Amino acid sequence: MTAIESPCILVCSIDMKTGYCFGCGRTRDEISAWLKMTVEERRAVMGELPARLETVERRPRRETRRTRMARERSELS
Repeated sequence: MTAIESPCILVCSIDMKTGYCFGCGRTRDEISAWLKMTVEERRAVMGELPARLETVERRPRRETRRTRMARERSELS
């Protein structure tokens, strides 16, 4: 059995603004059709992923201690 190349990094959540996965940059339709795509189709999609990921807004889920301390320092200045 041959392994199928995939950009998945197991961060499976769709950005509602762009429609792209936060982890890999694929759309829901591309993710669901991935196993049915030809090697050429998958590689074409993978070629577009870096540019797509640039458009996804990445925000931390919560404020980290480091971020909070930096914010507090800047508020005191």
